[in-house]
Amino acid sequence: MTTESTDSGTTTPITESEREEAASQLVDRFSLWSGAAGLIPVPLIDVVAVGGVQLQMLRKLSEIYGVPFTDNRGKSVIASCAGAIISASTATTTAMTFGSLIKGIPGIGSAVGALTMPVYSAGATYVIGRVFMKHFASGGTLLDFNPPDYREFIKTQQAKFRRKSAPSADTSSSAAGTTGS
Repeated sequence: MTTESTDSGTTTPITESEREEAASQLVDRFSLWSGAAGLIPVPLIDVVAVGGVQLQMLRKLSEIYGVPFTDNRGKSVIASCAGAIISASTATTTAMTFGSLIKGIPGIGSAVGALTMPVYSAGATYVIGRVFMKHFASGGTLLDFNPPDYREFIKTQQAKFRRKSAPSADTSSSAAGTTGS
């Protein structure tokens, strides 16, 4: 059990479930911010902005789990985790790069980039956040992170994000069922 600082300077113990809830909300929030960064209309600047959002998310997750954080180690860990995500889903990485670079084409390029880059940015950030939640919860640090250990977990989290971000089939089928009655 760890402690959490309050405004009065005292510390109160937080439970594992409270920590997981705080981390989960943080990952969801930073995924949204990452999606917003993906809207930046300048090619490759959007990718740098998404990386900055992911680094800040990792810094905040480190605080929640009481893991020491350094910028240099954080950057290299995010890069290695992104490498694991790339190998787990080459199509996603290709789409992110394409979504960023196509913004350079006047007119249609901006529209296509604005539709693809935010979704892939948010998805990658969500997966990275969930991987580090699991890693930190198991007692891991930035120094002992090994992306190949999380390949299956990454695939599971990617599928979970797709389900979470896709329109609900239940809603549309139940709406179709009620109109026919």
